[in-house]
Amino acid sequence: MNGTAKTTSHLNGNNNHSTTTSESNLIRKRPITGTHHSGENNNKISMTVKKSILSDAYFMSCSVKDGLDLFRYHPIPCIFGLALLFFMGVEYTLFMIPSTSPPFDLGFVITEPLHQMLIAQPLLNTIFAALNTVFVLMQTTYILWTWLVEGRPRSTIATVFMFTCRGILGYCTQLPLPQGFLGSGADFPVGNVSFFLFFSGHVAGSVIASIDMRRMKRWEMAWMFDTLNVLQVVRLLVTRGHYTIDLAVGVGAGMLFDSLAGKYEESKIKKVAHNKG
Repeated sequence: MNGTAKTTSHLNGNNNHSTTTSESNLIRKRPITGTHHSGENNNKISMTVKKSILSDAYFMSCSVKDGLDLFRYHPIPCIFGLALLFFMGVEYTLFMIPSTSPPFDLGFVITEPLHQMLIAQPLLNTIFAALNTVFVLMQTTYILWTWLVEGRPRSTIATVFMFTCRGILGYCTQLPLPQGFLGSGADFPVGNVSFFLFFSGHVAGSVIASIDMRRMKRWEMAWMFDTLNVLQVVRLLVTRGHYTIDLAVGVGAGMLFDSLAGKYEESKIKKVAHNKG
């Protein structure tokens, strides 16, 4: 009897141990199963969100007619977009200029006949330089007039910003003087002194003055300054006084710093109004 009891107890012990082990295995497996379903749910939610974003995207509602209307109503951005593709092809297939060669400048190539003419006639070069200096004095006089006489400092602030930035950039990257440079003692700055090439202060100052003239509806003066500025650009290319990029950036710099000067004025006006309020 005792032997039978021991055997029964032993069997019951094994059964209890087996039951406990199986329950433990089930407990361990349950979280894994739950995590798997949670991951599937997260993936489904993520896919739903992505589908929602795509369905709400602007391009999903566009049609062929919209594409044609883009060229019809926005031709300038479309032309620039095509030009972007063209110049990407040019840039990636162009042979780089070796470090031992002078920079290639298309403006110099176009104005080469006029350059040779001024080489043959130094007096004409001096006359053009003197006329250009007169134009620079006209710019300076107008910009100072708007501040000192009319009490509108925006153009003066823009010019100060512009020439300060030009000085920093010109010193940081000191470009070599173009080959064939035709200097003149009558040119501005007067006296054949050294100067920064990047970017053109002559052009930027003209643009600042012209923008102010348009702002004040002085249309005739603005057109006159623009015409003289174009002639100035041609002369600077002919005399190799600036690279083409210097002149082009000068136009953009004039616009940029006039805009920054306007924002500066607005911030000061708002600050004064806030302090009074």
